Amino acid sequence: MGKKRIQQMSRPTTSAGSRIYSRENVDRYSERARQRRRGRHVRRIVICTLIGVLLAGTAAAGLYLNHLSAKLRGSSITSDLMNSLKIMDSDVTKEPFYMLLLGTDGRPGEDTFRSDTIVVARIDPTHKQVTLLSIPRDTKIELNGETMKINAAHAYGGADDVVKAVNELLWPGQEGKISQYAEVSFEGLVQVVDAIGGVEVNVPDKVDDPKAGDMVIEPGLQTLDGASALAFCRSRAYSDGDYTRMRHQRIFIAALAKQVLNNTNATTIVPLIESLSDMVQTSMSLTDIAALANAMRGMDTDKIWSANLPSWAGDDTYINGVSYVFCNEEATAEMMDRIDKGLDPQGSQTMSTGGLSESSTIGDLTNNTASDYVNGTATASGGSDESSSDSSSGSASSSSN
Repeated sequence: MGKKRIQQMSRPTTSAGSRIYSRENVDRYSERARQRRRGRHVRRIVICTLIGVLLAGTAAAGLYLNHLSAKLRGSSITSDLMNSLKIMDSDVTKEPFYMLLLGTDGRPGEDTFRSDTIVVARIDPTHKQVTLLSIPRDTKIELNGETMKINAAHAYGGADDVVKAVNELLWPGQEGKISQYAEVSFEGLVQVVDAIGGVEVNVPDKVDDPKAGDMVIEPGLQTLDGASALAFCRSRAYSDGDYTRMRHQRIFIAALAKQVLNNTNATTIVPLIESLSDMVQTSMSLTDIAALANAMRGMDTDKIWSANLPSWAGDDTYINGVSYVFCNEEATAEMMDRIDKGLDPQGSQTMSTGGLSESSTIGDLTNNTASDYVNGTATASGGSDESSSDSSSGSASSSSN
């Protein structure tokens, strides 16, 4: 084989070469070289500036989130409380957990106050299922060797003592069942509701109680502003008093959850939390709140399970002249066993000395009046698990001993 011929490169003509390399073009090409160097320098400055802005923005965002989380934690969320909650042991988007919800009568400038709304929520994000359990504020407890009403625990030792008292009441001898905590004052509730433009509530009973608020609320589906929502949650001018108030509070919590979940997304949840951060105190981090809201979106709030602590008050519940609500410990243990397993609690919706009774959801509460529960004529839709459907008679019976 012959050798492969090497292709020769074409050369410019003498005249063309003279035009390219002539001395009169040296200055022009030197200037172009300088411009290229300046261009590369400017690009480096722009890139470095963008990186700096990005890093500064990230740092500022981190500082902002830390500031917002600190506001959410507030003064009630002490280090002792944070240590007592099993926050690190619970993934709020992957496994069920218990959260204590408190409504307090605290007012600006006050250092001690009572928790008049006490609700334990079991939240299961994987199945979008929630159970709300109310505890009467006058329930008798033993805390640090003293007998007191459970709503006084906050004034006695702050939020951490309330968590301790509730945990011992529902799970005697077991620690750390409650892993999250949230608190709002009466004034804060008004501001929260007004901040989100009101809450649509299906009101089952007429509210006409000057002690709760200077307005009359008629039954039916309507949007409550902050003042009306507070009156709805505070009024106990009914034949079973605090038990109707607790039912109304559970109805409102479900309605508030529906309002927030249906009107927020990834771009609006943080601004909403920011607007509420001065009114609500919680152990949950900002990222956990956003993740939980996303996980629970689409939940049917009418199917939230509802119950109150099996309890009663009467002539036999006075101690040293003070009226208390007594807990039926055996019935409570049986109910909490069901709740722990993710089942319908089948608990009472009013005063009752008996054990498990009926299955009820938030939807059931809105379809019955206070008189229905007191007279034993309330109807319930029944539980969604096999054992609850077998044991439920389909009607809500109650005892008012």
